[in-house]
Amino acid sequence: MNNTQLELPKRKKRSFLPEDFKITDWETIKPFYESLLQRNISSEEELQQWFQDRSELESVVSEDLGWRYIRMTIDTADAERREKFNHFISQIQPNIAPEANRLNEKALESEFLLKLKKEGYPILARTLKTEFEIFREENVPLNTQMQTLSQEFGAISGAMTVEVDGKELTLQQAADYLQSTDRGKREEVWKKINERRLQDGKRLNDLFDQLLQLRHQIALNAGFANYRDYMFKALGRFDYTPKDCEDFHESVSREVTPLLSELSRQRKESLGVEPLRPWDKAVDVEGRNPLKPFSNSEELMERTIRVFRRLDPFLGRCLEIMREMEHLDLDSRKGKAPGGYNYPLAETGVPFIFMNATSTLRDMITILHEGGHAVHSFLTRDLELNDFKHTPSEVAELASMSMELLTMDYWDEFFQDEEELRRAKREHLEQIINTLPWVAIIDKFQHWVYTHPEHNEEQRKEAWLEIYDQFSDSVTDWKGFEQFKAFMWQKQLHLYEVPFYYIEYGIAQLGAIAVWKNYKENPQKGLEGYINALKLGYTRPIPEVYAAADIRFDFGQANIRELMQFIRAEIEKI
Repeated sequence: MNNTQLELPKRKKRSFLPEDFKITDWETIKPFYESLLQRNISSEEELQQWFQDRSELESVVSEDLGWRYIRMTIDTADAERREKFNHFISQIQPNIAPEANRLNEKALESEFLLKLKKEGYPILARTLKTEFEIFREENVPLNTQMQTLSQEFGAISGAMTVEVDGKELTLQQAADYLQSTDRGKREEVWKKINERRLQDGKRLNDLFDQLLQLRHQIALNAGFANYRDYMFKALGRFDYTPKDCEDFHESVSREVTPLLSELSRQRKESLGVEPLRPWDKAVDVEGRNPLKPFSNSEELMERTIRVFRRLDPFLGRCLEIMREMEHLDLDSRKGKAPGGYNYPLAETGVPFIFMNATSTLRDMITILHEGGHAVHSFLTRDLELNDFKHTPSEVAELASMSMELLTMDYWDEFFQDEEELRRAKREHLEQIINTLPWVAIIDKFQHWVYTHPEHNEEQRKEAWLEIYDQFSDSVTDWKGFEQFKAFMWQKQLHLYEVPFYYIEYGIAQLGAIAVWKNYKENPQKGLEGYINALKLGYTRPIPEVYAAADIRFDFGQANIRELMQFIRAEIEKI
């Protein structure tokens, strides 16, 4: 794109809301919803203007909620920040939901809706229809309870620390020791991490049971047999079905899990250990010290910007802007929510990246991943409606996972030593082989959980272990530590906060490999395809967005086999 002249973005001038408007409570927003509901629409042009005004209102609301969430996750122990977020969830959002449904109904009843053929509007009409069909007034308070409850996961996890060598560390910081060449130290820290998680095992089980009950009731209220079928509709999964997901699970089991076992056998032989234990999975097989691509968050960001700039100057400028606007919080610390995210800020158009970096290769990959999401936000910020910028996760994760691979030629910014660079590339490609089975595990577990809503804790544990074993390598020995294995699902944030959001990582990982394959064959054409696809936002169906990147929306067994063969060949080249 070569556009390095991108200035610090300014919020676009408002035309529907006052420039100085700020959200304090529901009463401050209510008049604008009422105005849209009462407006007479007598032409296609007036309907389009109505959508633009609604988009402006929803952008303001979305960004306000975004900042409340960001500030709360930055410090989960801050009662005031939690209260501000919970106030929105409990006092504002429940009032917005029925009003939004009435606006959907108004749009769907308009004789001009299907006449709006401009790109994006047919997709929007399809989405509105789905939202209207599944909305139930009685689910509004249940959704409020669910969202409030789900935040407890972050508070519980954020408070978890362990002591290692006399220092109090977050679990993310402690996990760095799992790369230690001292096997005794690895075992010690692995046990401490898992024992600490197990301390809150009952709390997390009870929390999940409450969420499960609420979610099942929401599904029943909306006329669905179970929450899985409800969520497929709610997530707008127009392009694939639960059966397709089950086929994906089976394909991963057949095509990827054997590769996983092969890598584990090689690891066991190289380490010379008997047996291979869970704490042996992250250490370098040649006994080298852990890769350390950066020393602190400032260095992490500076090197990432240089990588993005070398891939394309525009991409580097996007991250520079985020740094200048202080839209970054990268360090791991006590009280901070776990995980990482890129939060799109709808009105400003400049997202916020949150993560828990220490100094690992995984942290480097995370910033590249979230940076891909961030670039996506920049590329869609000028689309006409906020809805057009809200891409399905299968597209959003394509943006992020592709960026991990597209930047690989420039990782020398992190690793000046050629041997370390090769090692980093190999570890990441091997991690992809690890990712797909884990995605299948989490997705299949969710399918089971929500289609067996009456299950008890023991049945859930049995189901988890059976599913985990189906996709795990056949080499790692868990003997004596089965209690930790049974609770591994509790570390997955998505199960608590964003149910059913996980298969997208698998679908997008396959797409990302295909994007990278194109890039390896023709860098200019491959990068152009990637950027052209992201620019579309959600103005076309998912298969058409993938086609714009010159890849297939295909997660069948034959495609998985072909892409795994490509990854394996690339590993061998290194």
